[in-house]
Amino acid sequence: MRLGANLVYQGAGELARAAELLDYDVVLAPEGYRSDAVSVLGLAAGATERIGLVSAVMQIPARPPGTAALTAATLDALSGGRFRLGLGVSNPDVSQGWYGVPFDRPLGRTREYVDIVRRALAGESVTYTGEHFRLPAPGAGADAPLRLTTERPHTRLPVYLAAVGPHALRLAGEIADGWLGVFTSPESVAKAVVELRAGRTRAGLGMDGFEVLPSLPTSVADDVPTAVDALREQYVYLLGIGDPARNFYCSMARQLGYEREVALLRRRLAAGDRAGAAAALPVDFIDRTALVGPVPRLAERMRAYADAGVTTLGVMVSAAATDLAGRVRILRAAARARDLAAGAR
Repeated sequence: MRLGANLVYQGAGELARAAELLDYDVVLAPEGYRSDAVSVLGLAAGATERIGLVSAVMQIPARPPGTAALTAATLDALSGGRFRLGLGVSNPDVSQGWYGVPFDRPLGRTREYVDIVRRALAGESVTYTGEHFRLPAPGAGADAPLRLTTERPHTRLPVYLAAVGPHALRLAGEIADGWLGVFTSPESVAKAVVELRAGRTRAGLGMDGFEVLPSLPTSVADDVPTAVDALREQYVYLLGIGDPARNFYCSMARQLGYEREVALLRRRLAAGDRAGAAAALPVDFIDRTALVGPVPRLAERMRAYADAGVTTLGVMVSAAATDLAGRVRILRAAARARDLAAGAR
């Protein structure tokens, strides 16, 4: 199993170089309230030579499909063909509150969006009449269709999709080249792979070459409880976004059996008790959805994820370390665990 390093914008170039030297397969850049993925990956492209670059994810409501295709083509050209386009619809609160874009029928919107992006990246002159997108817009002239002229390597640019529910996972298997997951256990990955395979079958394809790439918060310490404590604030932040009924992270926690804990966390957050909200999270919940503990235990967990079907495991370093040196230490520990896990097979 390969490793990916999740970047943050602070020190992104240095962290990407460190990941490349440690033989990580890819670096991934998220997109949210702190930074966009494109700027971070542009910096990483200039700071590295070989490592793959993944947007994890460029948010669909943030850009028209033509802009996403142009951005992907540019990053691919700048990096010499190393870019992989990760896309996701985000969640209702972010889509509507941050981008001002309706969240209705996200699966249909994603299907059309990916279709337009792929056709544009293939160099086609794109006209499109869908339920969600029309190109050119009504009333536009005949010379208006989208067509990219970016000079980039003549390779098929992989498209990955972030997905949570079974229908979204099947769609990812059907129309994408990989799946991007977050905060998931080996058991949940195995269930996701079943849905992904169903989507691949629907498209007449197998799983060979399909990327299964979940990213996990990673914290290295001599014992599990200490490592878990370093991740609590990150979990509180993500579980606290928007309406708990629509928050994907809350939904995933409930699916794992932590409905009461999520409810308690949200009550304490609403009361302004952030420390109490963090304390509401059981050690075993974070342990199931993260890489925590000493290096041999990380290796054991990596083997479990590989057995579940993971092809590349993303290492998220920003929650447990606040500076570049600490983040590089986590990458080194994860690389040692990778090598230990490989040697044990």
